[in-house]
Amino acid sequence: MLTVTKPEVTMMPDVIEESRTIHSLLQSAMRWESGLVLLFVVSLIYGSSVSSYFFNVQTFFFAGLNFGEIAIMALPMTLIIITGEIDLSVGSMLGLSASILGYLFMHGWNIWLAMAICLIVGILGGALNGLLVTTFGLPSIAVTIGTLTLYRGIALIVLGSNTAVGFPASFTKISLPIGNTHIAYDFAIFVVLAIIFGVVLHMTPIGRSIYAIGLQGETAYFSGIRVKRIKFFLYVISGFLCAFAGLLYTFQQASSASDTGMGLELNVVAIALFGGVSIFGGRGTIFGVVLSVAIFASLQSSLTDVNVSAQVQSIVTGCLLLMSVLIPNAREGAGRFRAQLRRRTSGVS
Repeated sequence: MLTVTKPEVTMMPDVIEESRTIHSLLQSAMRWESGLVLLFVVSLIYGSSVSSYFFNVQTFFFAGLNFGEIAIMALPMTLIIITGEIDLSVGSMLGLSASILGYLFMHGWNIWLAMAICLIVGILGGALNGLLVTTFGLPSIAVTIGTLTLYRGIALIVLGSNTAVGFPASFTKISLPIGNTHIAYDFAIFVVLAIIFGVVLHMTPIGRSIYAIGLQGETAYFSGIRVKRIKFFLYVISGFLCAFAGLLYTFQQASSASDTGMGLELNVVAIALFGGVSIFGGRGTIFGVVLSVAIFASLQSSLTDVNVSAQVQSIVTGCLLLMSVLIPNAREGAGRFRAQLRRRTSGVS
């Protein structure tokens, strides 16, 4: 009588190692987010101690109003950095969108058509970044530094030294709270987008592909993941949302100038990295970025209440940015140092 034995099913070593790596990264992210929760509580305590108006509903409204556009741009930036790339042209794209909107409105264009043109320009600008990074294989940091200057230069050519004003009141009302609430339009839009980005990143195959690209891009490519296509569309989404943020910023300020959004890219990158997104790719969560937004907004509100200058606030932002890079990688660096020390003491070169 013949007996049929079932072949033993074993997991491939690389699959096991990848699973362990992802599990380790998720644990690290949770530990970082726990620290962010604690830091957020500390920032709230500090804010309430320096200002009796800190927990006022007006403070909540202005925090959402001032950080709304930055927070919106931080969402696609998060996904791009997780793939191991970066987009430093976000502030310039916001400024270009605002400048084109102001120019077209000043020349009698319908406001809805002008807005559509701005969004298309954002898509094209993001596509240019994605094309140069994916098709031509150029480093994203060099590409987006170049397009940062390019988009800012185009904005200066389009609007020059002029300032566009007089936008319809039905659009500039977004500088006011929603209805009878104390919620800013920008903040509400950010919350909706954060939920969408969170679901896509953490609950869909596309999100798993984004993590895989950041962890091991070449392995992801040979596993059938469309690495170039995903990166390209992430840049397109970034360009679109930055242009959209430019429209929001213009209507919020009820004016448009060619220097709109100057330097905002630092804040956007700082929020993403401080939220636990690894600059080397493969690690980060939307929840961490949301916590980072809350901490930055809280600190800005409290520092503004005690009349701290914008220059000093920039120093605080820079320090947080350095912390977000140094602290998560300190353990890995210490491990490498110990390994080198063991090799030296054992006489192995």
